[in-house]
Amino acid sequence: MEFNPSKFVDSLYYLGTGMVSIFIVIGVIILMTMLINKVFKDKKAE
Repeated sequence: MEFNPSKFVDSLYYLGTGMVSIFIVIGVIILMTMLINKVFKDKKAE
């Protein structure tokens, strides 16, 4: 097994794409959770 720097640099594009997509999915989950909490707010707590 040998280390090929050019293939490593080429694979960084896929690494970055995967990381960005993970952050987008986490952000959507957080926003949906916040929206559900606001819609189904318990009126007794106010």
